[in-house]
Amino acid sequence: MAAPVAFSSSKDITHYIGGAQAEATAGRNQPVYNPATGAVARQLQLGSAADVDKAVAVAKAAFPAWADAPPLRRARVMFKFLELLNQHKDALAAMITAEHGKVFTDAQGEVARGIDIVEFACGANQLLKGDYTEQVSTGMDNWTMRQPLGVVAGITPFNFPFMVPMWMAPLAIVTGNAFILKPSERDPSPSLFIADLFKQAGLPDGVFNVVQGDKVVVDALLHHPDVRALSFVGSTPIAQYIYQTGAANGKRVQALGGAKNHMVVMPDADIEQAVDGLIGAAYGSAGERCMAISVAVLVGDVADKIIAKLAERAKALKIKNGMELDAEMGPIVSREARDRIENYIAVGVEEGATLVVDGRGHQVTGFEGGFFTGGTLFDHVTPAMRIYKEEIFGPVLVCVRAKDFAEAVQLVNDHEYGNGVACYTSDGNVAREFARRIQVGMVGINVPIPVPMAWHGFGGWKKSLFGDMHAYGEEGVRFYTKQKSVMQRWSSSIAKGAEFVMPTSK
Repeated sequence: MAAPVAFSSSKDITHYIGGAQAEATAGRNQPVYNPATGAVARQLQLGSAADVDKAVAVAKAAFPAWADAPPLRRARVMFKFLELLNQHKDALAAMITAEHGKVFTDAQGEVARGIDIVEFACGANQLLKGDYTEQVSTGMDNWTMRQPLGVVAGITPFNFPFMVPMWMAPLAIVTGNAFILKPSERDPSPSLFIADLFKQAGLPDGVFNVVQGDKVVVDALLHHPDVRALSFVGSTPIAQYIYQTGAANGKRVQALGGAKNHMVVMPDADIEQAVDGLIGAAYGSAGERCMAISVAVLVGDVADKIIAKLAERAKALKIKNGMELDAEMGPIVSREARDRIENYIAVGVEEGATLVVDGRGHQVTGFEGGFFTGGTLFDHVTPAMRIYKEEIFGPVLVCVRAKDFAEAVQLVNDHEYGNGVACYTSDGNVAREFARRIQVGMVGINVPIPVPMAWHGFGGWKKSLFGDMHAYGEEGVRFYTKQKSVMQRWSSSIAKGAEFVMPTSK
């Protein structure tokens, strides 16, 4: 692979409203950093409630004509958007690396998974088909249709600045809604790139808008009476706040929260495969994934076989500027996030866990100002410890020892989070029982990060999801549409006289 071209724009990042970039009205700016260097790369203009009002008004005005457009016409715009994304996917990946810090090859994977959702959305004609029953009663037919909600919004996290917006916007738009994106303040540049590609694809102005900002913008979206639905991905406390506030204001809400994903390694597992799975899933993207494995549950005597191998691999991680193609792990997204992660490591030591590999204070030559930390490994962690209970969201893998399969399953099921889980085993019956009994929304059998494909849908259980519907897939179509049922008959089949009883099939 040729060396990728780094993203180096220094332009201010603004809103995108009504088909054009728009200056924020609040006069508040926030720096956007390059995590590899620690330097300020550009400034972000933070929005206000007035900016949200403007975006909602523009989206509301654009909605009727777009909702009336045939699904096939909407799908053709999405096909063109898909084509443009494929043409510019490396530019998007470089943008992600520049502001998030994840290695370029991982950013390419993020873009590819986002493109999968766009491909799924191109099937709007099939996705929006209703049901039809002839002759539900004499001379009467019944059918259902799915219609768009209106103006909908998405609030997306820093760790997937392209993929998560693609979980939302393509399905919302292709089903006939107008969409407002509020991206993370830490890596907002992809949002404007997405907006530009939608415009090039022929999307009418006002159907896709971006309002940059912080809690001020989030609260304005939550309280705006013309925002009909809101989708969110982020931490559990904020997800719960989004869900409660949005529901209290009469909105449909889908709020995906935090995680503490376990990987259960059985004594009969292929040890090398399990080590590979743990290293990639725990330290890939510096652990800043809601599907990262952060707890290894080592069953029976497998811990004695695996800990030394994990330690060796964690120490050997190639931690570099993410634009270097051999990098395995890049920097943490921000100085504050790095300090929080390293504070958790100190907490783990205080709690009595065995610190096998300490990643604190890691330095990368030539990038001494970057927000780097190394891969960290703990052993002999117990369920009472904070490093087991709380989401660290960094390259910290904690190992818990379980005596048998039943104890391992109970350990996972007792945790308050239920986003993703994996089990490594060579026993088909163990695998089947694990998949049936585990109380987690996404399950991998010898698969460390079981992120569903575009047509299946993404979502956890327990405190990892607030709301009734998962993201993307057919669940996403249902979230962004409402069902209407129509019963019809004509005068020649209508009996004379008023009917005073509940209609029945006859």
